[in-house]
Amino acid sequence: MAGRQLELRLEVQSNPVADVVSALFAIVGPVLKGTLYGLKREVVEDAGGYENIKLRQLARLYRPGDGDCGICFEYAVHDALNTGDAAVVERVYDALYRCGLQSDIAPTSILFGAEKAGALQLIDTIRERFTDNSRLMSGSRGRPVSLKKHIDGVVSAFRKPSARKSLPSSISGLWKADLFTGFTDTDRWVGTSLKINPTDLRPAKGIRIGIVPSSQGASDAIEERGKLIVCPLPYDGAFVEVFYRAFGIVQQFIAADAMLPRPVALAKPQERYVAKYLEERREFPVVDVISALHPIAQPELLATEKRYADVQFSREAQTIAQAVLAPVPRRPDLQQLELL
Repeated sequence: MAGRQLELRLEVQSNPVADVVSALFAIVGPVLKGTLYGLKREVVEDAGGYENIKLRQLARLYRPGDGDCGICFEYAVHDALNTGDAAVVERVYDALYRCGLQSDIAPTSILFGAEKAGALQLIDTIRERFTDNSRLMSGSRGRPVSLKKHIDGVVSAFRKPSARKSLPSSISGLWKADLFTGFTDTDRWVGTSLKINPTDLRPAKGIRIGIVPSSQGASDAIEERGKLIVCPLPYDGAFVEVFYRAFGIVQQFIAADAMLPRPVALAKPQERYVAKYLEERREFPVVDVISALHPIAQPELLATEKRYADVQFSREAQTIAQAVLAPVPRRPDLQQLELL
């Protein structure tokens, strides 16, 4: 056995959500965003654009649909990755590692979408996010694909089935992606699909990760299905449960014409408090209300802390790691943290 010092970079949750209300506020924002950007384009144009739609108007313009929960789930996961929700970051980091991507920083997300049934989903200017060095790791042999070069073709492939034949074979199904997840320092990304119903998850060329809610009572281990890495997000008392509660608050609030719903609709005091907060801001534009939620949502930002540990490697080891990234869901007492 050979001795060596291994650097451990702990991505520690530096600003944990302190209570249920803060956790709900953190996800109500993305749910409102998904609801707003899920409106029909012509409805938005008649109202004067997204920035002019007031919260009370959202209740009048919104029409429930089967895909609403899934759209809001995409926005919630995207927001959780970019604000550093420790539970989501940890799971996605592990999934990216299985795709061959590593980094010293936490993963992030670029929201991707095209015009789905008239609902405008694309809010991130992905052409500006991708550089000449941005590469898609598709899991196929050969050089990684340039995202900047092919992104317009991917968008066209979503809208026009006839355009899908023009995509390289290795990414022919990339138009089905909801997010690009990866690391900004290496500029390496993978196509990621999100499904609120795990049974709807399907493999496709160019899609490497599938993010789904964990099934209650079932194993939530990350698993490989061919080239697709299935990444379940934690449920009980964690991200997915809070998401469903936040989605329910927004749905009940809208059904009540942007007013505080009756107690039978929202029975828990924390949920009613969040709905009351929204009611008091019904005359403000939705985009402003979403912005106002950020300071009170207490985003779970991560801070990197370096620690070192003496470890033993067998002589047979072919590769020796220089460092390990370890996302930590909650800040431990560092005086009690023992590294073997």
